[in-house]
Amino acid sequence: MVAFFATLSPVMQALVATLFTWGMTALGAALVFTTKTMNQKLMDGMLGFAGGVMIAASFWSLLSPALEMSEGKTMPAWFSVALGFVGGALFLWSIDKLIPHLHPNMKMKEAEGIHPERRRRSTLLVLAITLHNIPEGLAVGVAFGAVAAGFPSASLAAAVTLAIGIGIQNFPEGTAVAMPLRREGMSRSRSFMYGQLSGIVEPIAAVIGVLAVTVMQPLLPFALSFAAGAMIFVVAEEVIPSSHENGNKDLASLSLIIGFTLMMVLDVALG
Repeated sequence: MVAFFATLSPVMQALVATLFTWGMTALGAALVFTTKTMNQKLMDGMLGFAGGVMIAASFWSLLSPALEMSEGKTMPAWFSVALGFVGGALFLWSIDKLIPHLHPNMKMKEAEGIHPERRRRSTLLVLAITLHNIPEGLAVGVAFGAVAAGFPSASLAAAVTLAIGIGIQNFPEGTAVAMPLRREGMSRSRSFMYGQLSGIVEPIAAVIGVLAVTVMQPLLPFALSFAAGAMIFVVAEEVIPSSHENGNKDLASLSLIIGFTLMMVLDVALG
């Protein structure tokens, strides 16, 4: 697989990788064709697993390389990384407050953003997951951009591993959008359409990310940590709370540990 990516340009690498992650979102949404409901324990376990993958990817694939790239600069190594990390979290927090959206399993009165009552429930659900897919697409894009820039701490295998990890955790996200819509009476095909649509932003964000860092290489440590901060915000603000709200805290927590361990092993072994 790595050999195949090596034959592509950086932009195509990021695009192909995020088409895979989008496909995993669609695969998760496709479960609506097999059932109308999903076991809540299984769903919470999947969300916990996804949170673990995202946390591990944030450090091993983004923050750690960013710190290595910042060594030997005029400013302390931690400065640009800390600035990017906080900036990424604040960016997601800002758009979370602005764009109307509704997290899965919540009531319409709990929708967030500006004037969410003017939107349909299906649109708000898709927007919620779409917002959370932005940092994932950026993460993949800047990872391939780091490889193209020739940084020793960045490897093609690590960038591919990051895409695989994000693809794995996208599976429950597609399910989390499609299943509630199906339970509310929407047809299987429309539920699937809305579920997979939430992943469309990842290829777009990835291309933006890889172009930005290849043009402005000094910003790479900041960009990597920015994506990490945005991903951690998503985990803390939505993924973990959603996995705990149905009383399956222990299962979700153990699944998070498993997801973190798997992503760590993949990144260290393959990267």
